[in-house]
Amino acid sequence: MAKIGFIGTGIMGLPMALNLQKAGHDIFISTHHDAAPAALVEGGAVALANPKEVAQEAEFIIVMVPDTPHVEDVLFRENGVAEGVGAGKVVIDMSSISPTATKQFAEKIKATGAAYLDAPVSGGEVGAKAATLSIMVGGCPNAFERALPLFQAMGKNITRVGGNGDGQTAKVANQIIVALNIQAVAEALLFAAKNGADPAKVREALMGGFAGSKILEVHGERMIKGTFDPGFRISLHQKDLNLALNGARELGLNLPNTANAQQVFSTCAAIGGSGWDHSALIKGLEHMANFSIRK
Repeated sequence: MAKIGFIGTGIMGLPMALNLQKAGHDIFISTHHDAAPAALVEGGAVALANPKEVAQEAEFIIVMVPDTPHVEDVLFRENGVAEGVGAGKVVIDMSSISPTATKQFAEKIKATGAAYLDAPVSGGEVGAKAATLSIMVGGCPNAFERALPLFQAMGKNITRVGGNGDGQTAKVANQIIVALNIQAVAEALLFAAKNGADPAKVREALMGGFAGSKILEVHGERMIKGTFDPGFRISLHQKDLNLALNGARELGLNLPNTANAQQVFSTCAAIGGSGWDHSALIKGLEHMANFSIRK
């Protein structure tokens, strides 16, 4: 079993760390930002003062924080991960951040002698708890093979996409697809309800055909019931779509539907919904239509 440092134990990180612990791995966590989660400590996790100490104790150091600046801070601040790693260690960033910044971070970590993998995930809180996450990995084959048992404790669909940055590129592509699917489901249910049909029955009918999808199944139900407690917050999906749109601008690409989905998320944020689950995109459409599908 491996010694694993895990930095970032929020909505996604905590269940991921718990699954690693259940698989028999030793877990080390940093208390530089928040107190150690009781569930991990009760399972035997060791709480340390900062990311440097975690990196010194662990063979693998996993980072799971919200955005690019947070990853940079954890890795390179005073008493950061970079000060505690060297040859034989593997740093694994499972956050969803900029592919360009990822390549820069990888070079700096590799200069210490350690290996670096970017390994963002898809599947939300449900997938994190069930250990069924899709994991998109960028980095060298040797480091990937070493880390594979860890990934298998947290997910099911595990793919090495290519070199450093390619995992993050795949995740940005994933977030484009998810956002546009959420918007498609929301528009369809809004159209059906405004036309007088029962949106729950429409969803049931659509699940049996080509329109059927995980988004329609899970998020469609949330839209109908109005249960928008965050599994993945709108603010985080906005961050990911910003990565897509900024990257597209650099590449000279036009992503009109992605831009439109971002505008609807911005409508949600304007009415106080930054912290809602991203399935609440429908509330932005409802706001613009002055109509709700929930009676």
